[in-house]
This record gives sequence, C-alpha cells and structure tokens, in this order.
Amino acid sequence: MNLTEQQVRSLYGQDVQDRSGARVGSVGQVWADAAGEPTWVSVKTGVMGHHESMAPLTTARIEEGRLSVPYDKATVKSAPTVDTGTDQPIDADQIAQLYAHYGMGQPTPKPKPPPRPQGRRQPQDQQELVRSEERLRVGTESEPAGSARLHKYVVTEDVHTTVPVEHDEVRVERTPVTSTDRDVRPDIGEAERELTLRREHPVTRKEQVPVERVRLARDEVVEDQPIDEQVRRERIDADVPEPARRRG
Repeated sequence: MNLTEQQVRSLYGQDVQDRSGARVGSVGQVWADAAGEPTWVSVKTGVMGHHESMAPLTTARIEEGRLSVPYDKATVKSAPTVDTGTDQPIDADQIAQLYAHYGMGQPTPKPKPPPRPQGRRQPQDQQELVRSEERLRVGTESEPAGSARLHKYVVTEDVHTTVPVEHDEVRVERTPVTSTDRDVRPDIGEAERELTLRREHPVTRKEQVPVERVRLARDEVVEDQPIDEQVRRERIDADVPEPARRRG
C-alpha cells in the first residue's frame, strides 16, 4: 500500500479493525523498510500493558479513517510485540517472526532506485532551519478500578400460607326401636358411653435446599473515550528583502 507522507502521519491513533470489522485497537507507531516504504504498524490493544502488537501495513486498507487488516482479532493480539514508544528499528529476526506469524512469504529485496541525474550545483552559501512539531500519541495503561466481591448473608422474611386441618364434631342421632330390632333388650338403670374425638393442628418443619448459583464473571469492554489535548507546531516564515527576492 503506497502512502503519502500525510497519510502516514494520519495513521497515528487511527482505529485498527480486523477482517470482520471488530475493533482491535489503535495505531501506535509506523515502521518503513529500507526503501522508505511504510510496511509495519504497532497496535495498542489495551491488554498488553507496555507492549504493542505488530501488524503488516502492506496488506492493510484505509477505510473511512480506520485501518483495516485482513486478519482476525486474535491473530493480531497474539503477534510479536514491541515496547510502547520505542524508536528502535525492526531487526531481521523480528521481521522473520512477523512473516511467519502472519503466514506471509519472505520479502524479496527491492531494487535500489537509480541515481538521480546531476543538475545544477546548489550554492554552498545557504542557510536552513529545521521545523519540528509535536505529535500526539495516545496510549492506555491498566490501573486498579476497584474490586467486586460476593457476600452471602441471612435475612428473615414472613411466609403466609394455609393448610387444611380436620377435627371431629358430634351430633346426636335418635332412631325409634321397632319390632325388628330383636337384639335390643330393655335395661332400666344408669349407664354411659364415651366417644373419642380427634382433631388436627398445623405442624411446621424447615428444610434447606439449594436454589441458584451466583458467580462473578469479568468481560472486557472496549469503548472510545474522547481526548482533548494541545500540540505545538513550528512555522517558518522567510523574510527576504524585495530586491533579493527571486521572481518566476
């Protein structure tokens, strides 16, 4: 992917998404090959602390202000890493590891560009200034954000219910003795009979039964947080007297 210098500058801090469109992280740094072509970027995934995963830029695409790589999120996160903010070039061993990780063929050396034709010699009597500017590099670092715990305790609550209970009630039945009741003998005198009565009353008992499992589970949630910062940039104005100003 051939990029202009302005496009390379715009890469810093851009979101990086995988081939399914899921966000992987943001661009931290950009590396160029020996010919000066940008070839690799580091991705701040937010889970590696002070390390950033490497991803190839040659197969990536810039789409609507985002850098899209043709790999899944897990592949990028498990790629070889570099230290955050490092200014060291990538050595041959690191490049070989990256090509092996992403299943890419080893790069063929690019031919050196032909020497530029010699033109008019530049005047030796010249002065120059180097213009510098600040670039905002946004990263993340992990810090404790509290703790979550489970605490089990006992509460008492009132339970209202009903239960059917039985009891005996007595009624007096009187039936006349007829001539067919031959087993009945007259017996004048005192006598008594007793009938045992029964009744039920509520009885409660308690049993312990498991009802549910409660556990703490942690999910990684990625969200965009706005950052407002100021960066300084130098400007150079040329103050040339009118008679010495070159025209044309």
